[in-house]
Amino acid sequence: MSVRQAVANVMKKKRHIINRLLSETLAASSSSSSSFSSTAPVSCGRSKFSYQHWRINRDPRLWFFLSGNAAIILAINSNTVLAKDASLESSPENESHEMEGADAMQLRKIEDGSVKSNIHTSKWRVFTDKGRELFLQGKLEEAEKLFISALEEAKEGFEKGDPHVASASNNLAELYRVNKLYNKAEPLYLEAISILEESFGPEDIRVGSAFHNLGQFYIAQRKLDEARICYEIKRCVLGLNHTDYADTMYHLGMVLHLQGKEKDSEALVQDSIRILEDAGQGESIMCFKRMRYLAQIYLKSNRFEEAEKIQRKILHIMELTKGWNALDTVITAEGLALILQSTGSLKEAEELLERCLEARKALLPQDHIQIGANLLHIARVAMLNFDQVRNIDYPEAISELDKAKDALHESIRIARCSLDKLMKQNRKIRSYGASGEVGNNGRLPLVILLQASDALGHLEITKKQLQGSKQSEHSSNIEAENALHKCISAYKEFVTERSIPESPEINAEYLKCLKHLLSLNSDSTSKRKQQSAGVNFQDLREEIKRLEVKLSPPRKRKI
Repeated sequence: MSVRQAVANVMKKKRHIINRLLSETLAASSSSSSSFSSTAPVSCGRSKFSYQHWRINRDPRLWFFLSGNAAIILAINSNTVLAKDASLESSPENESHEMEGADAMQLRKIEDGSVKSNIHTSKWRVFTDKGRELFLQGKLEEAEKLFISALEEAKEGFEKGDPHVASASNNLAELYRVNKLYNKAEPLYLEAISILEESFGPEDIRVGSAFHNLGQFYIAQRKLDEARICYEIKRCVLGLNHTDYADTMYHLGMVLHLQGKEKDSEALVQDSIRILEDAGQGESIMCFKRMRYLAQIYLKSNRFEEAEKIQRKILHIMELTKGWNALDTVITAEGLALILQSTGSLKEAEELLERCLEARKALLPQDHIQIGANLLHIARVAMLNFDQVRNIDYPEAISELDKAKDALHESIRIARCSLDKLMKQNRKIRSYGASGEVGNNGRLPLVILLQASDALGHLEITKKQLQGSKQSEHSSNIEAENALHKCISAYKEFVTERSIPESPEINAEYLKCLKHLLSLNSDSTSKRKQQSAGVNFQDLREEIKRLEVKLSPPRKRKI
């Protein structure tokens, strides 16, 4: 019987346990109006949390955190770190001191000679190291063969229930996850949890970490109840006020946010930040990340003042600890500027963006794409300034439009320069016989090029309207059309030709350009329509329809 079938059978018998845990969790969440800090972990007695209790046919994608006897596998965001051998390594700076101590002690036990040494264990180490190297190089097919061999050697050399087998299982599972072979990955994750439970007991921190990993596996498929259970289990294992407990609360808060439980999500994220601050980690990258996420929660619910307060707090700490010679400070300041832009505080937003631009020019290479993005933000603020003075101060209004136009032209130039540089590198790689691709590296420059060109088209139309041009209707929007035609030519050059893969972001910006071009010409004379740079408007409408279908959310089939 397969692991999947076995777990499914147990699930039928244990369904009431999951239902109880979920119902208690929901009750606890609803009873807390502002913070989870006073709420005891749900079902956190001395009961055994077997992986068999929580399996419900699911799949993966996001952050990674798991551990085994031979190695602690740690990663943040999408950066995967695979298991290594038993050598003792320093923990990342953002890991808690308690976790660091536990890991080091466990690894020392291994180096003290408590681990078997034979031909199979030696091969396991070699296959794991080489597989990890290939994995990080993106050579997944070759890495898979080595990870399979590593798992086989671990079972031969350490016995099937040894934590080294759990480590090998997790590595192979992660590779399958990246390859989206989810049915192959899940049994390996579950097997690893089972081994760790048997080896260290259900309340060991490594078991909690493995459940964290399984929770991420479920999040990717939006199986949020199952992911939530995994985080609740880890929360129970760790106990209150552990800094890694704060990590669990943060991820549980993310799950609740995805479920639409904004209030509960906010409370958990706030408490995870509080725990880090109380532990002296309030200035850590991890804490900043959570504060930014909390700010995003506020922004999505239009609570701009609260979002601004958090962003100012982050910027203040950044200025004190790193100064303006660090890109982290610049990016944080830019985030605050965009919030201020949303609230109408345009003067301060403009000042911050100008300072960010000055810092970026000093820190980054000439024509770096971040400079192009910064200029695009400045142009948007200038357009908003124009809207405020257009009816009361004509010279100032024209000045703001000219400022926006200059910034947009420069942003377009930089984006185009970045794309051309990527294409040149691509051709050079291909000349050596390698399969070079612009790929995702070209996504940001292309999005900026499309956004800036679309904004320039809108600006030209606005300027003509402000000046009250006496020119004929069909000649008044030539500059606007030219700007929008740049969108079409750029999309054809870089996406249609397969240099840059399609993405929702690129398609959404391209769709805006097409709609604006169609709208612009719908008001023109029929003669002008026929002369519009050879554009076939029927083809334009069909392309708009194609993109709308592509970007629309999938409909659920009725059963």
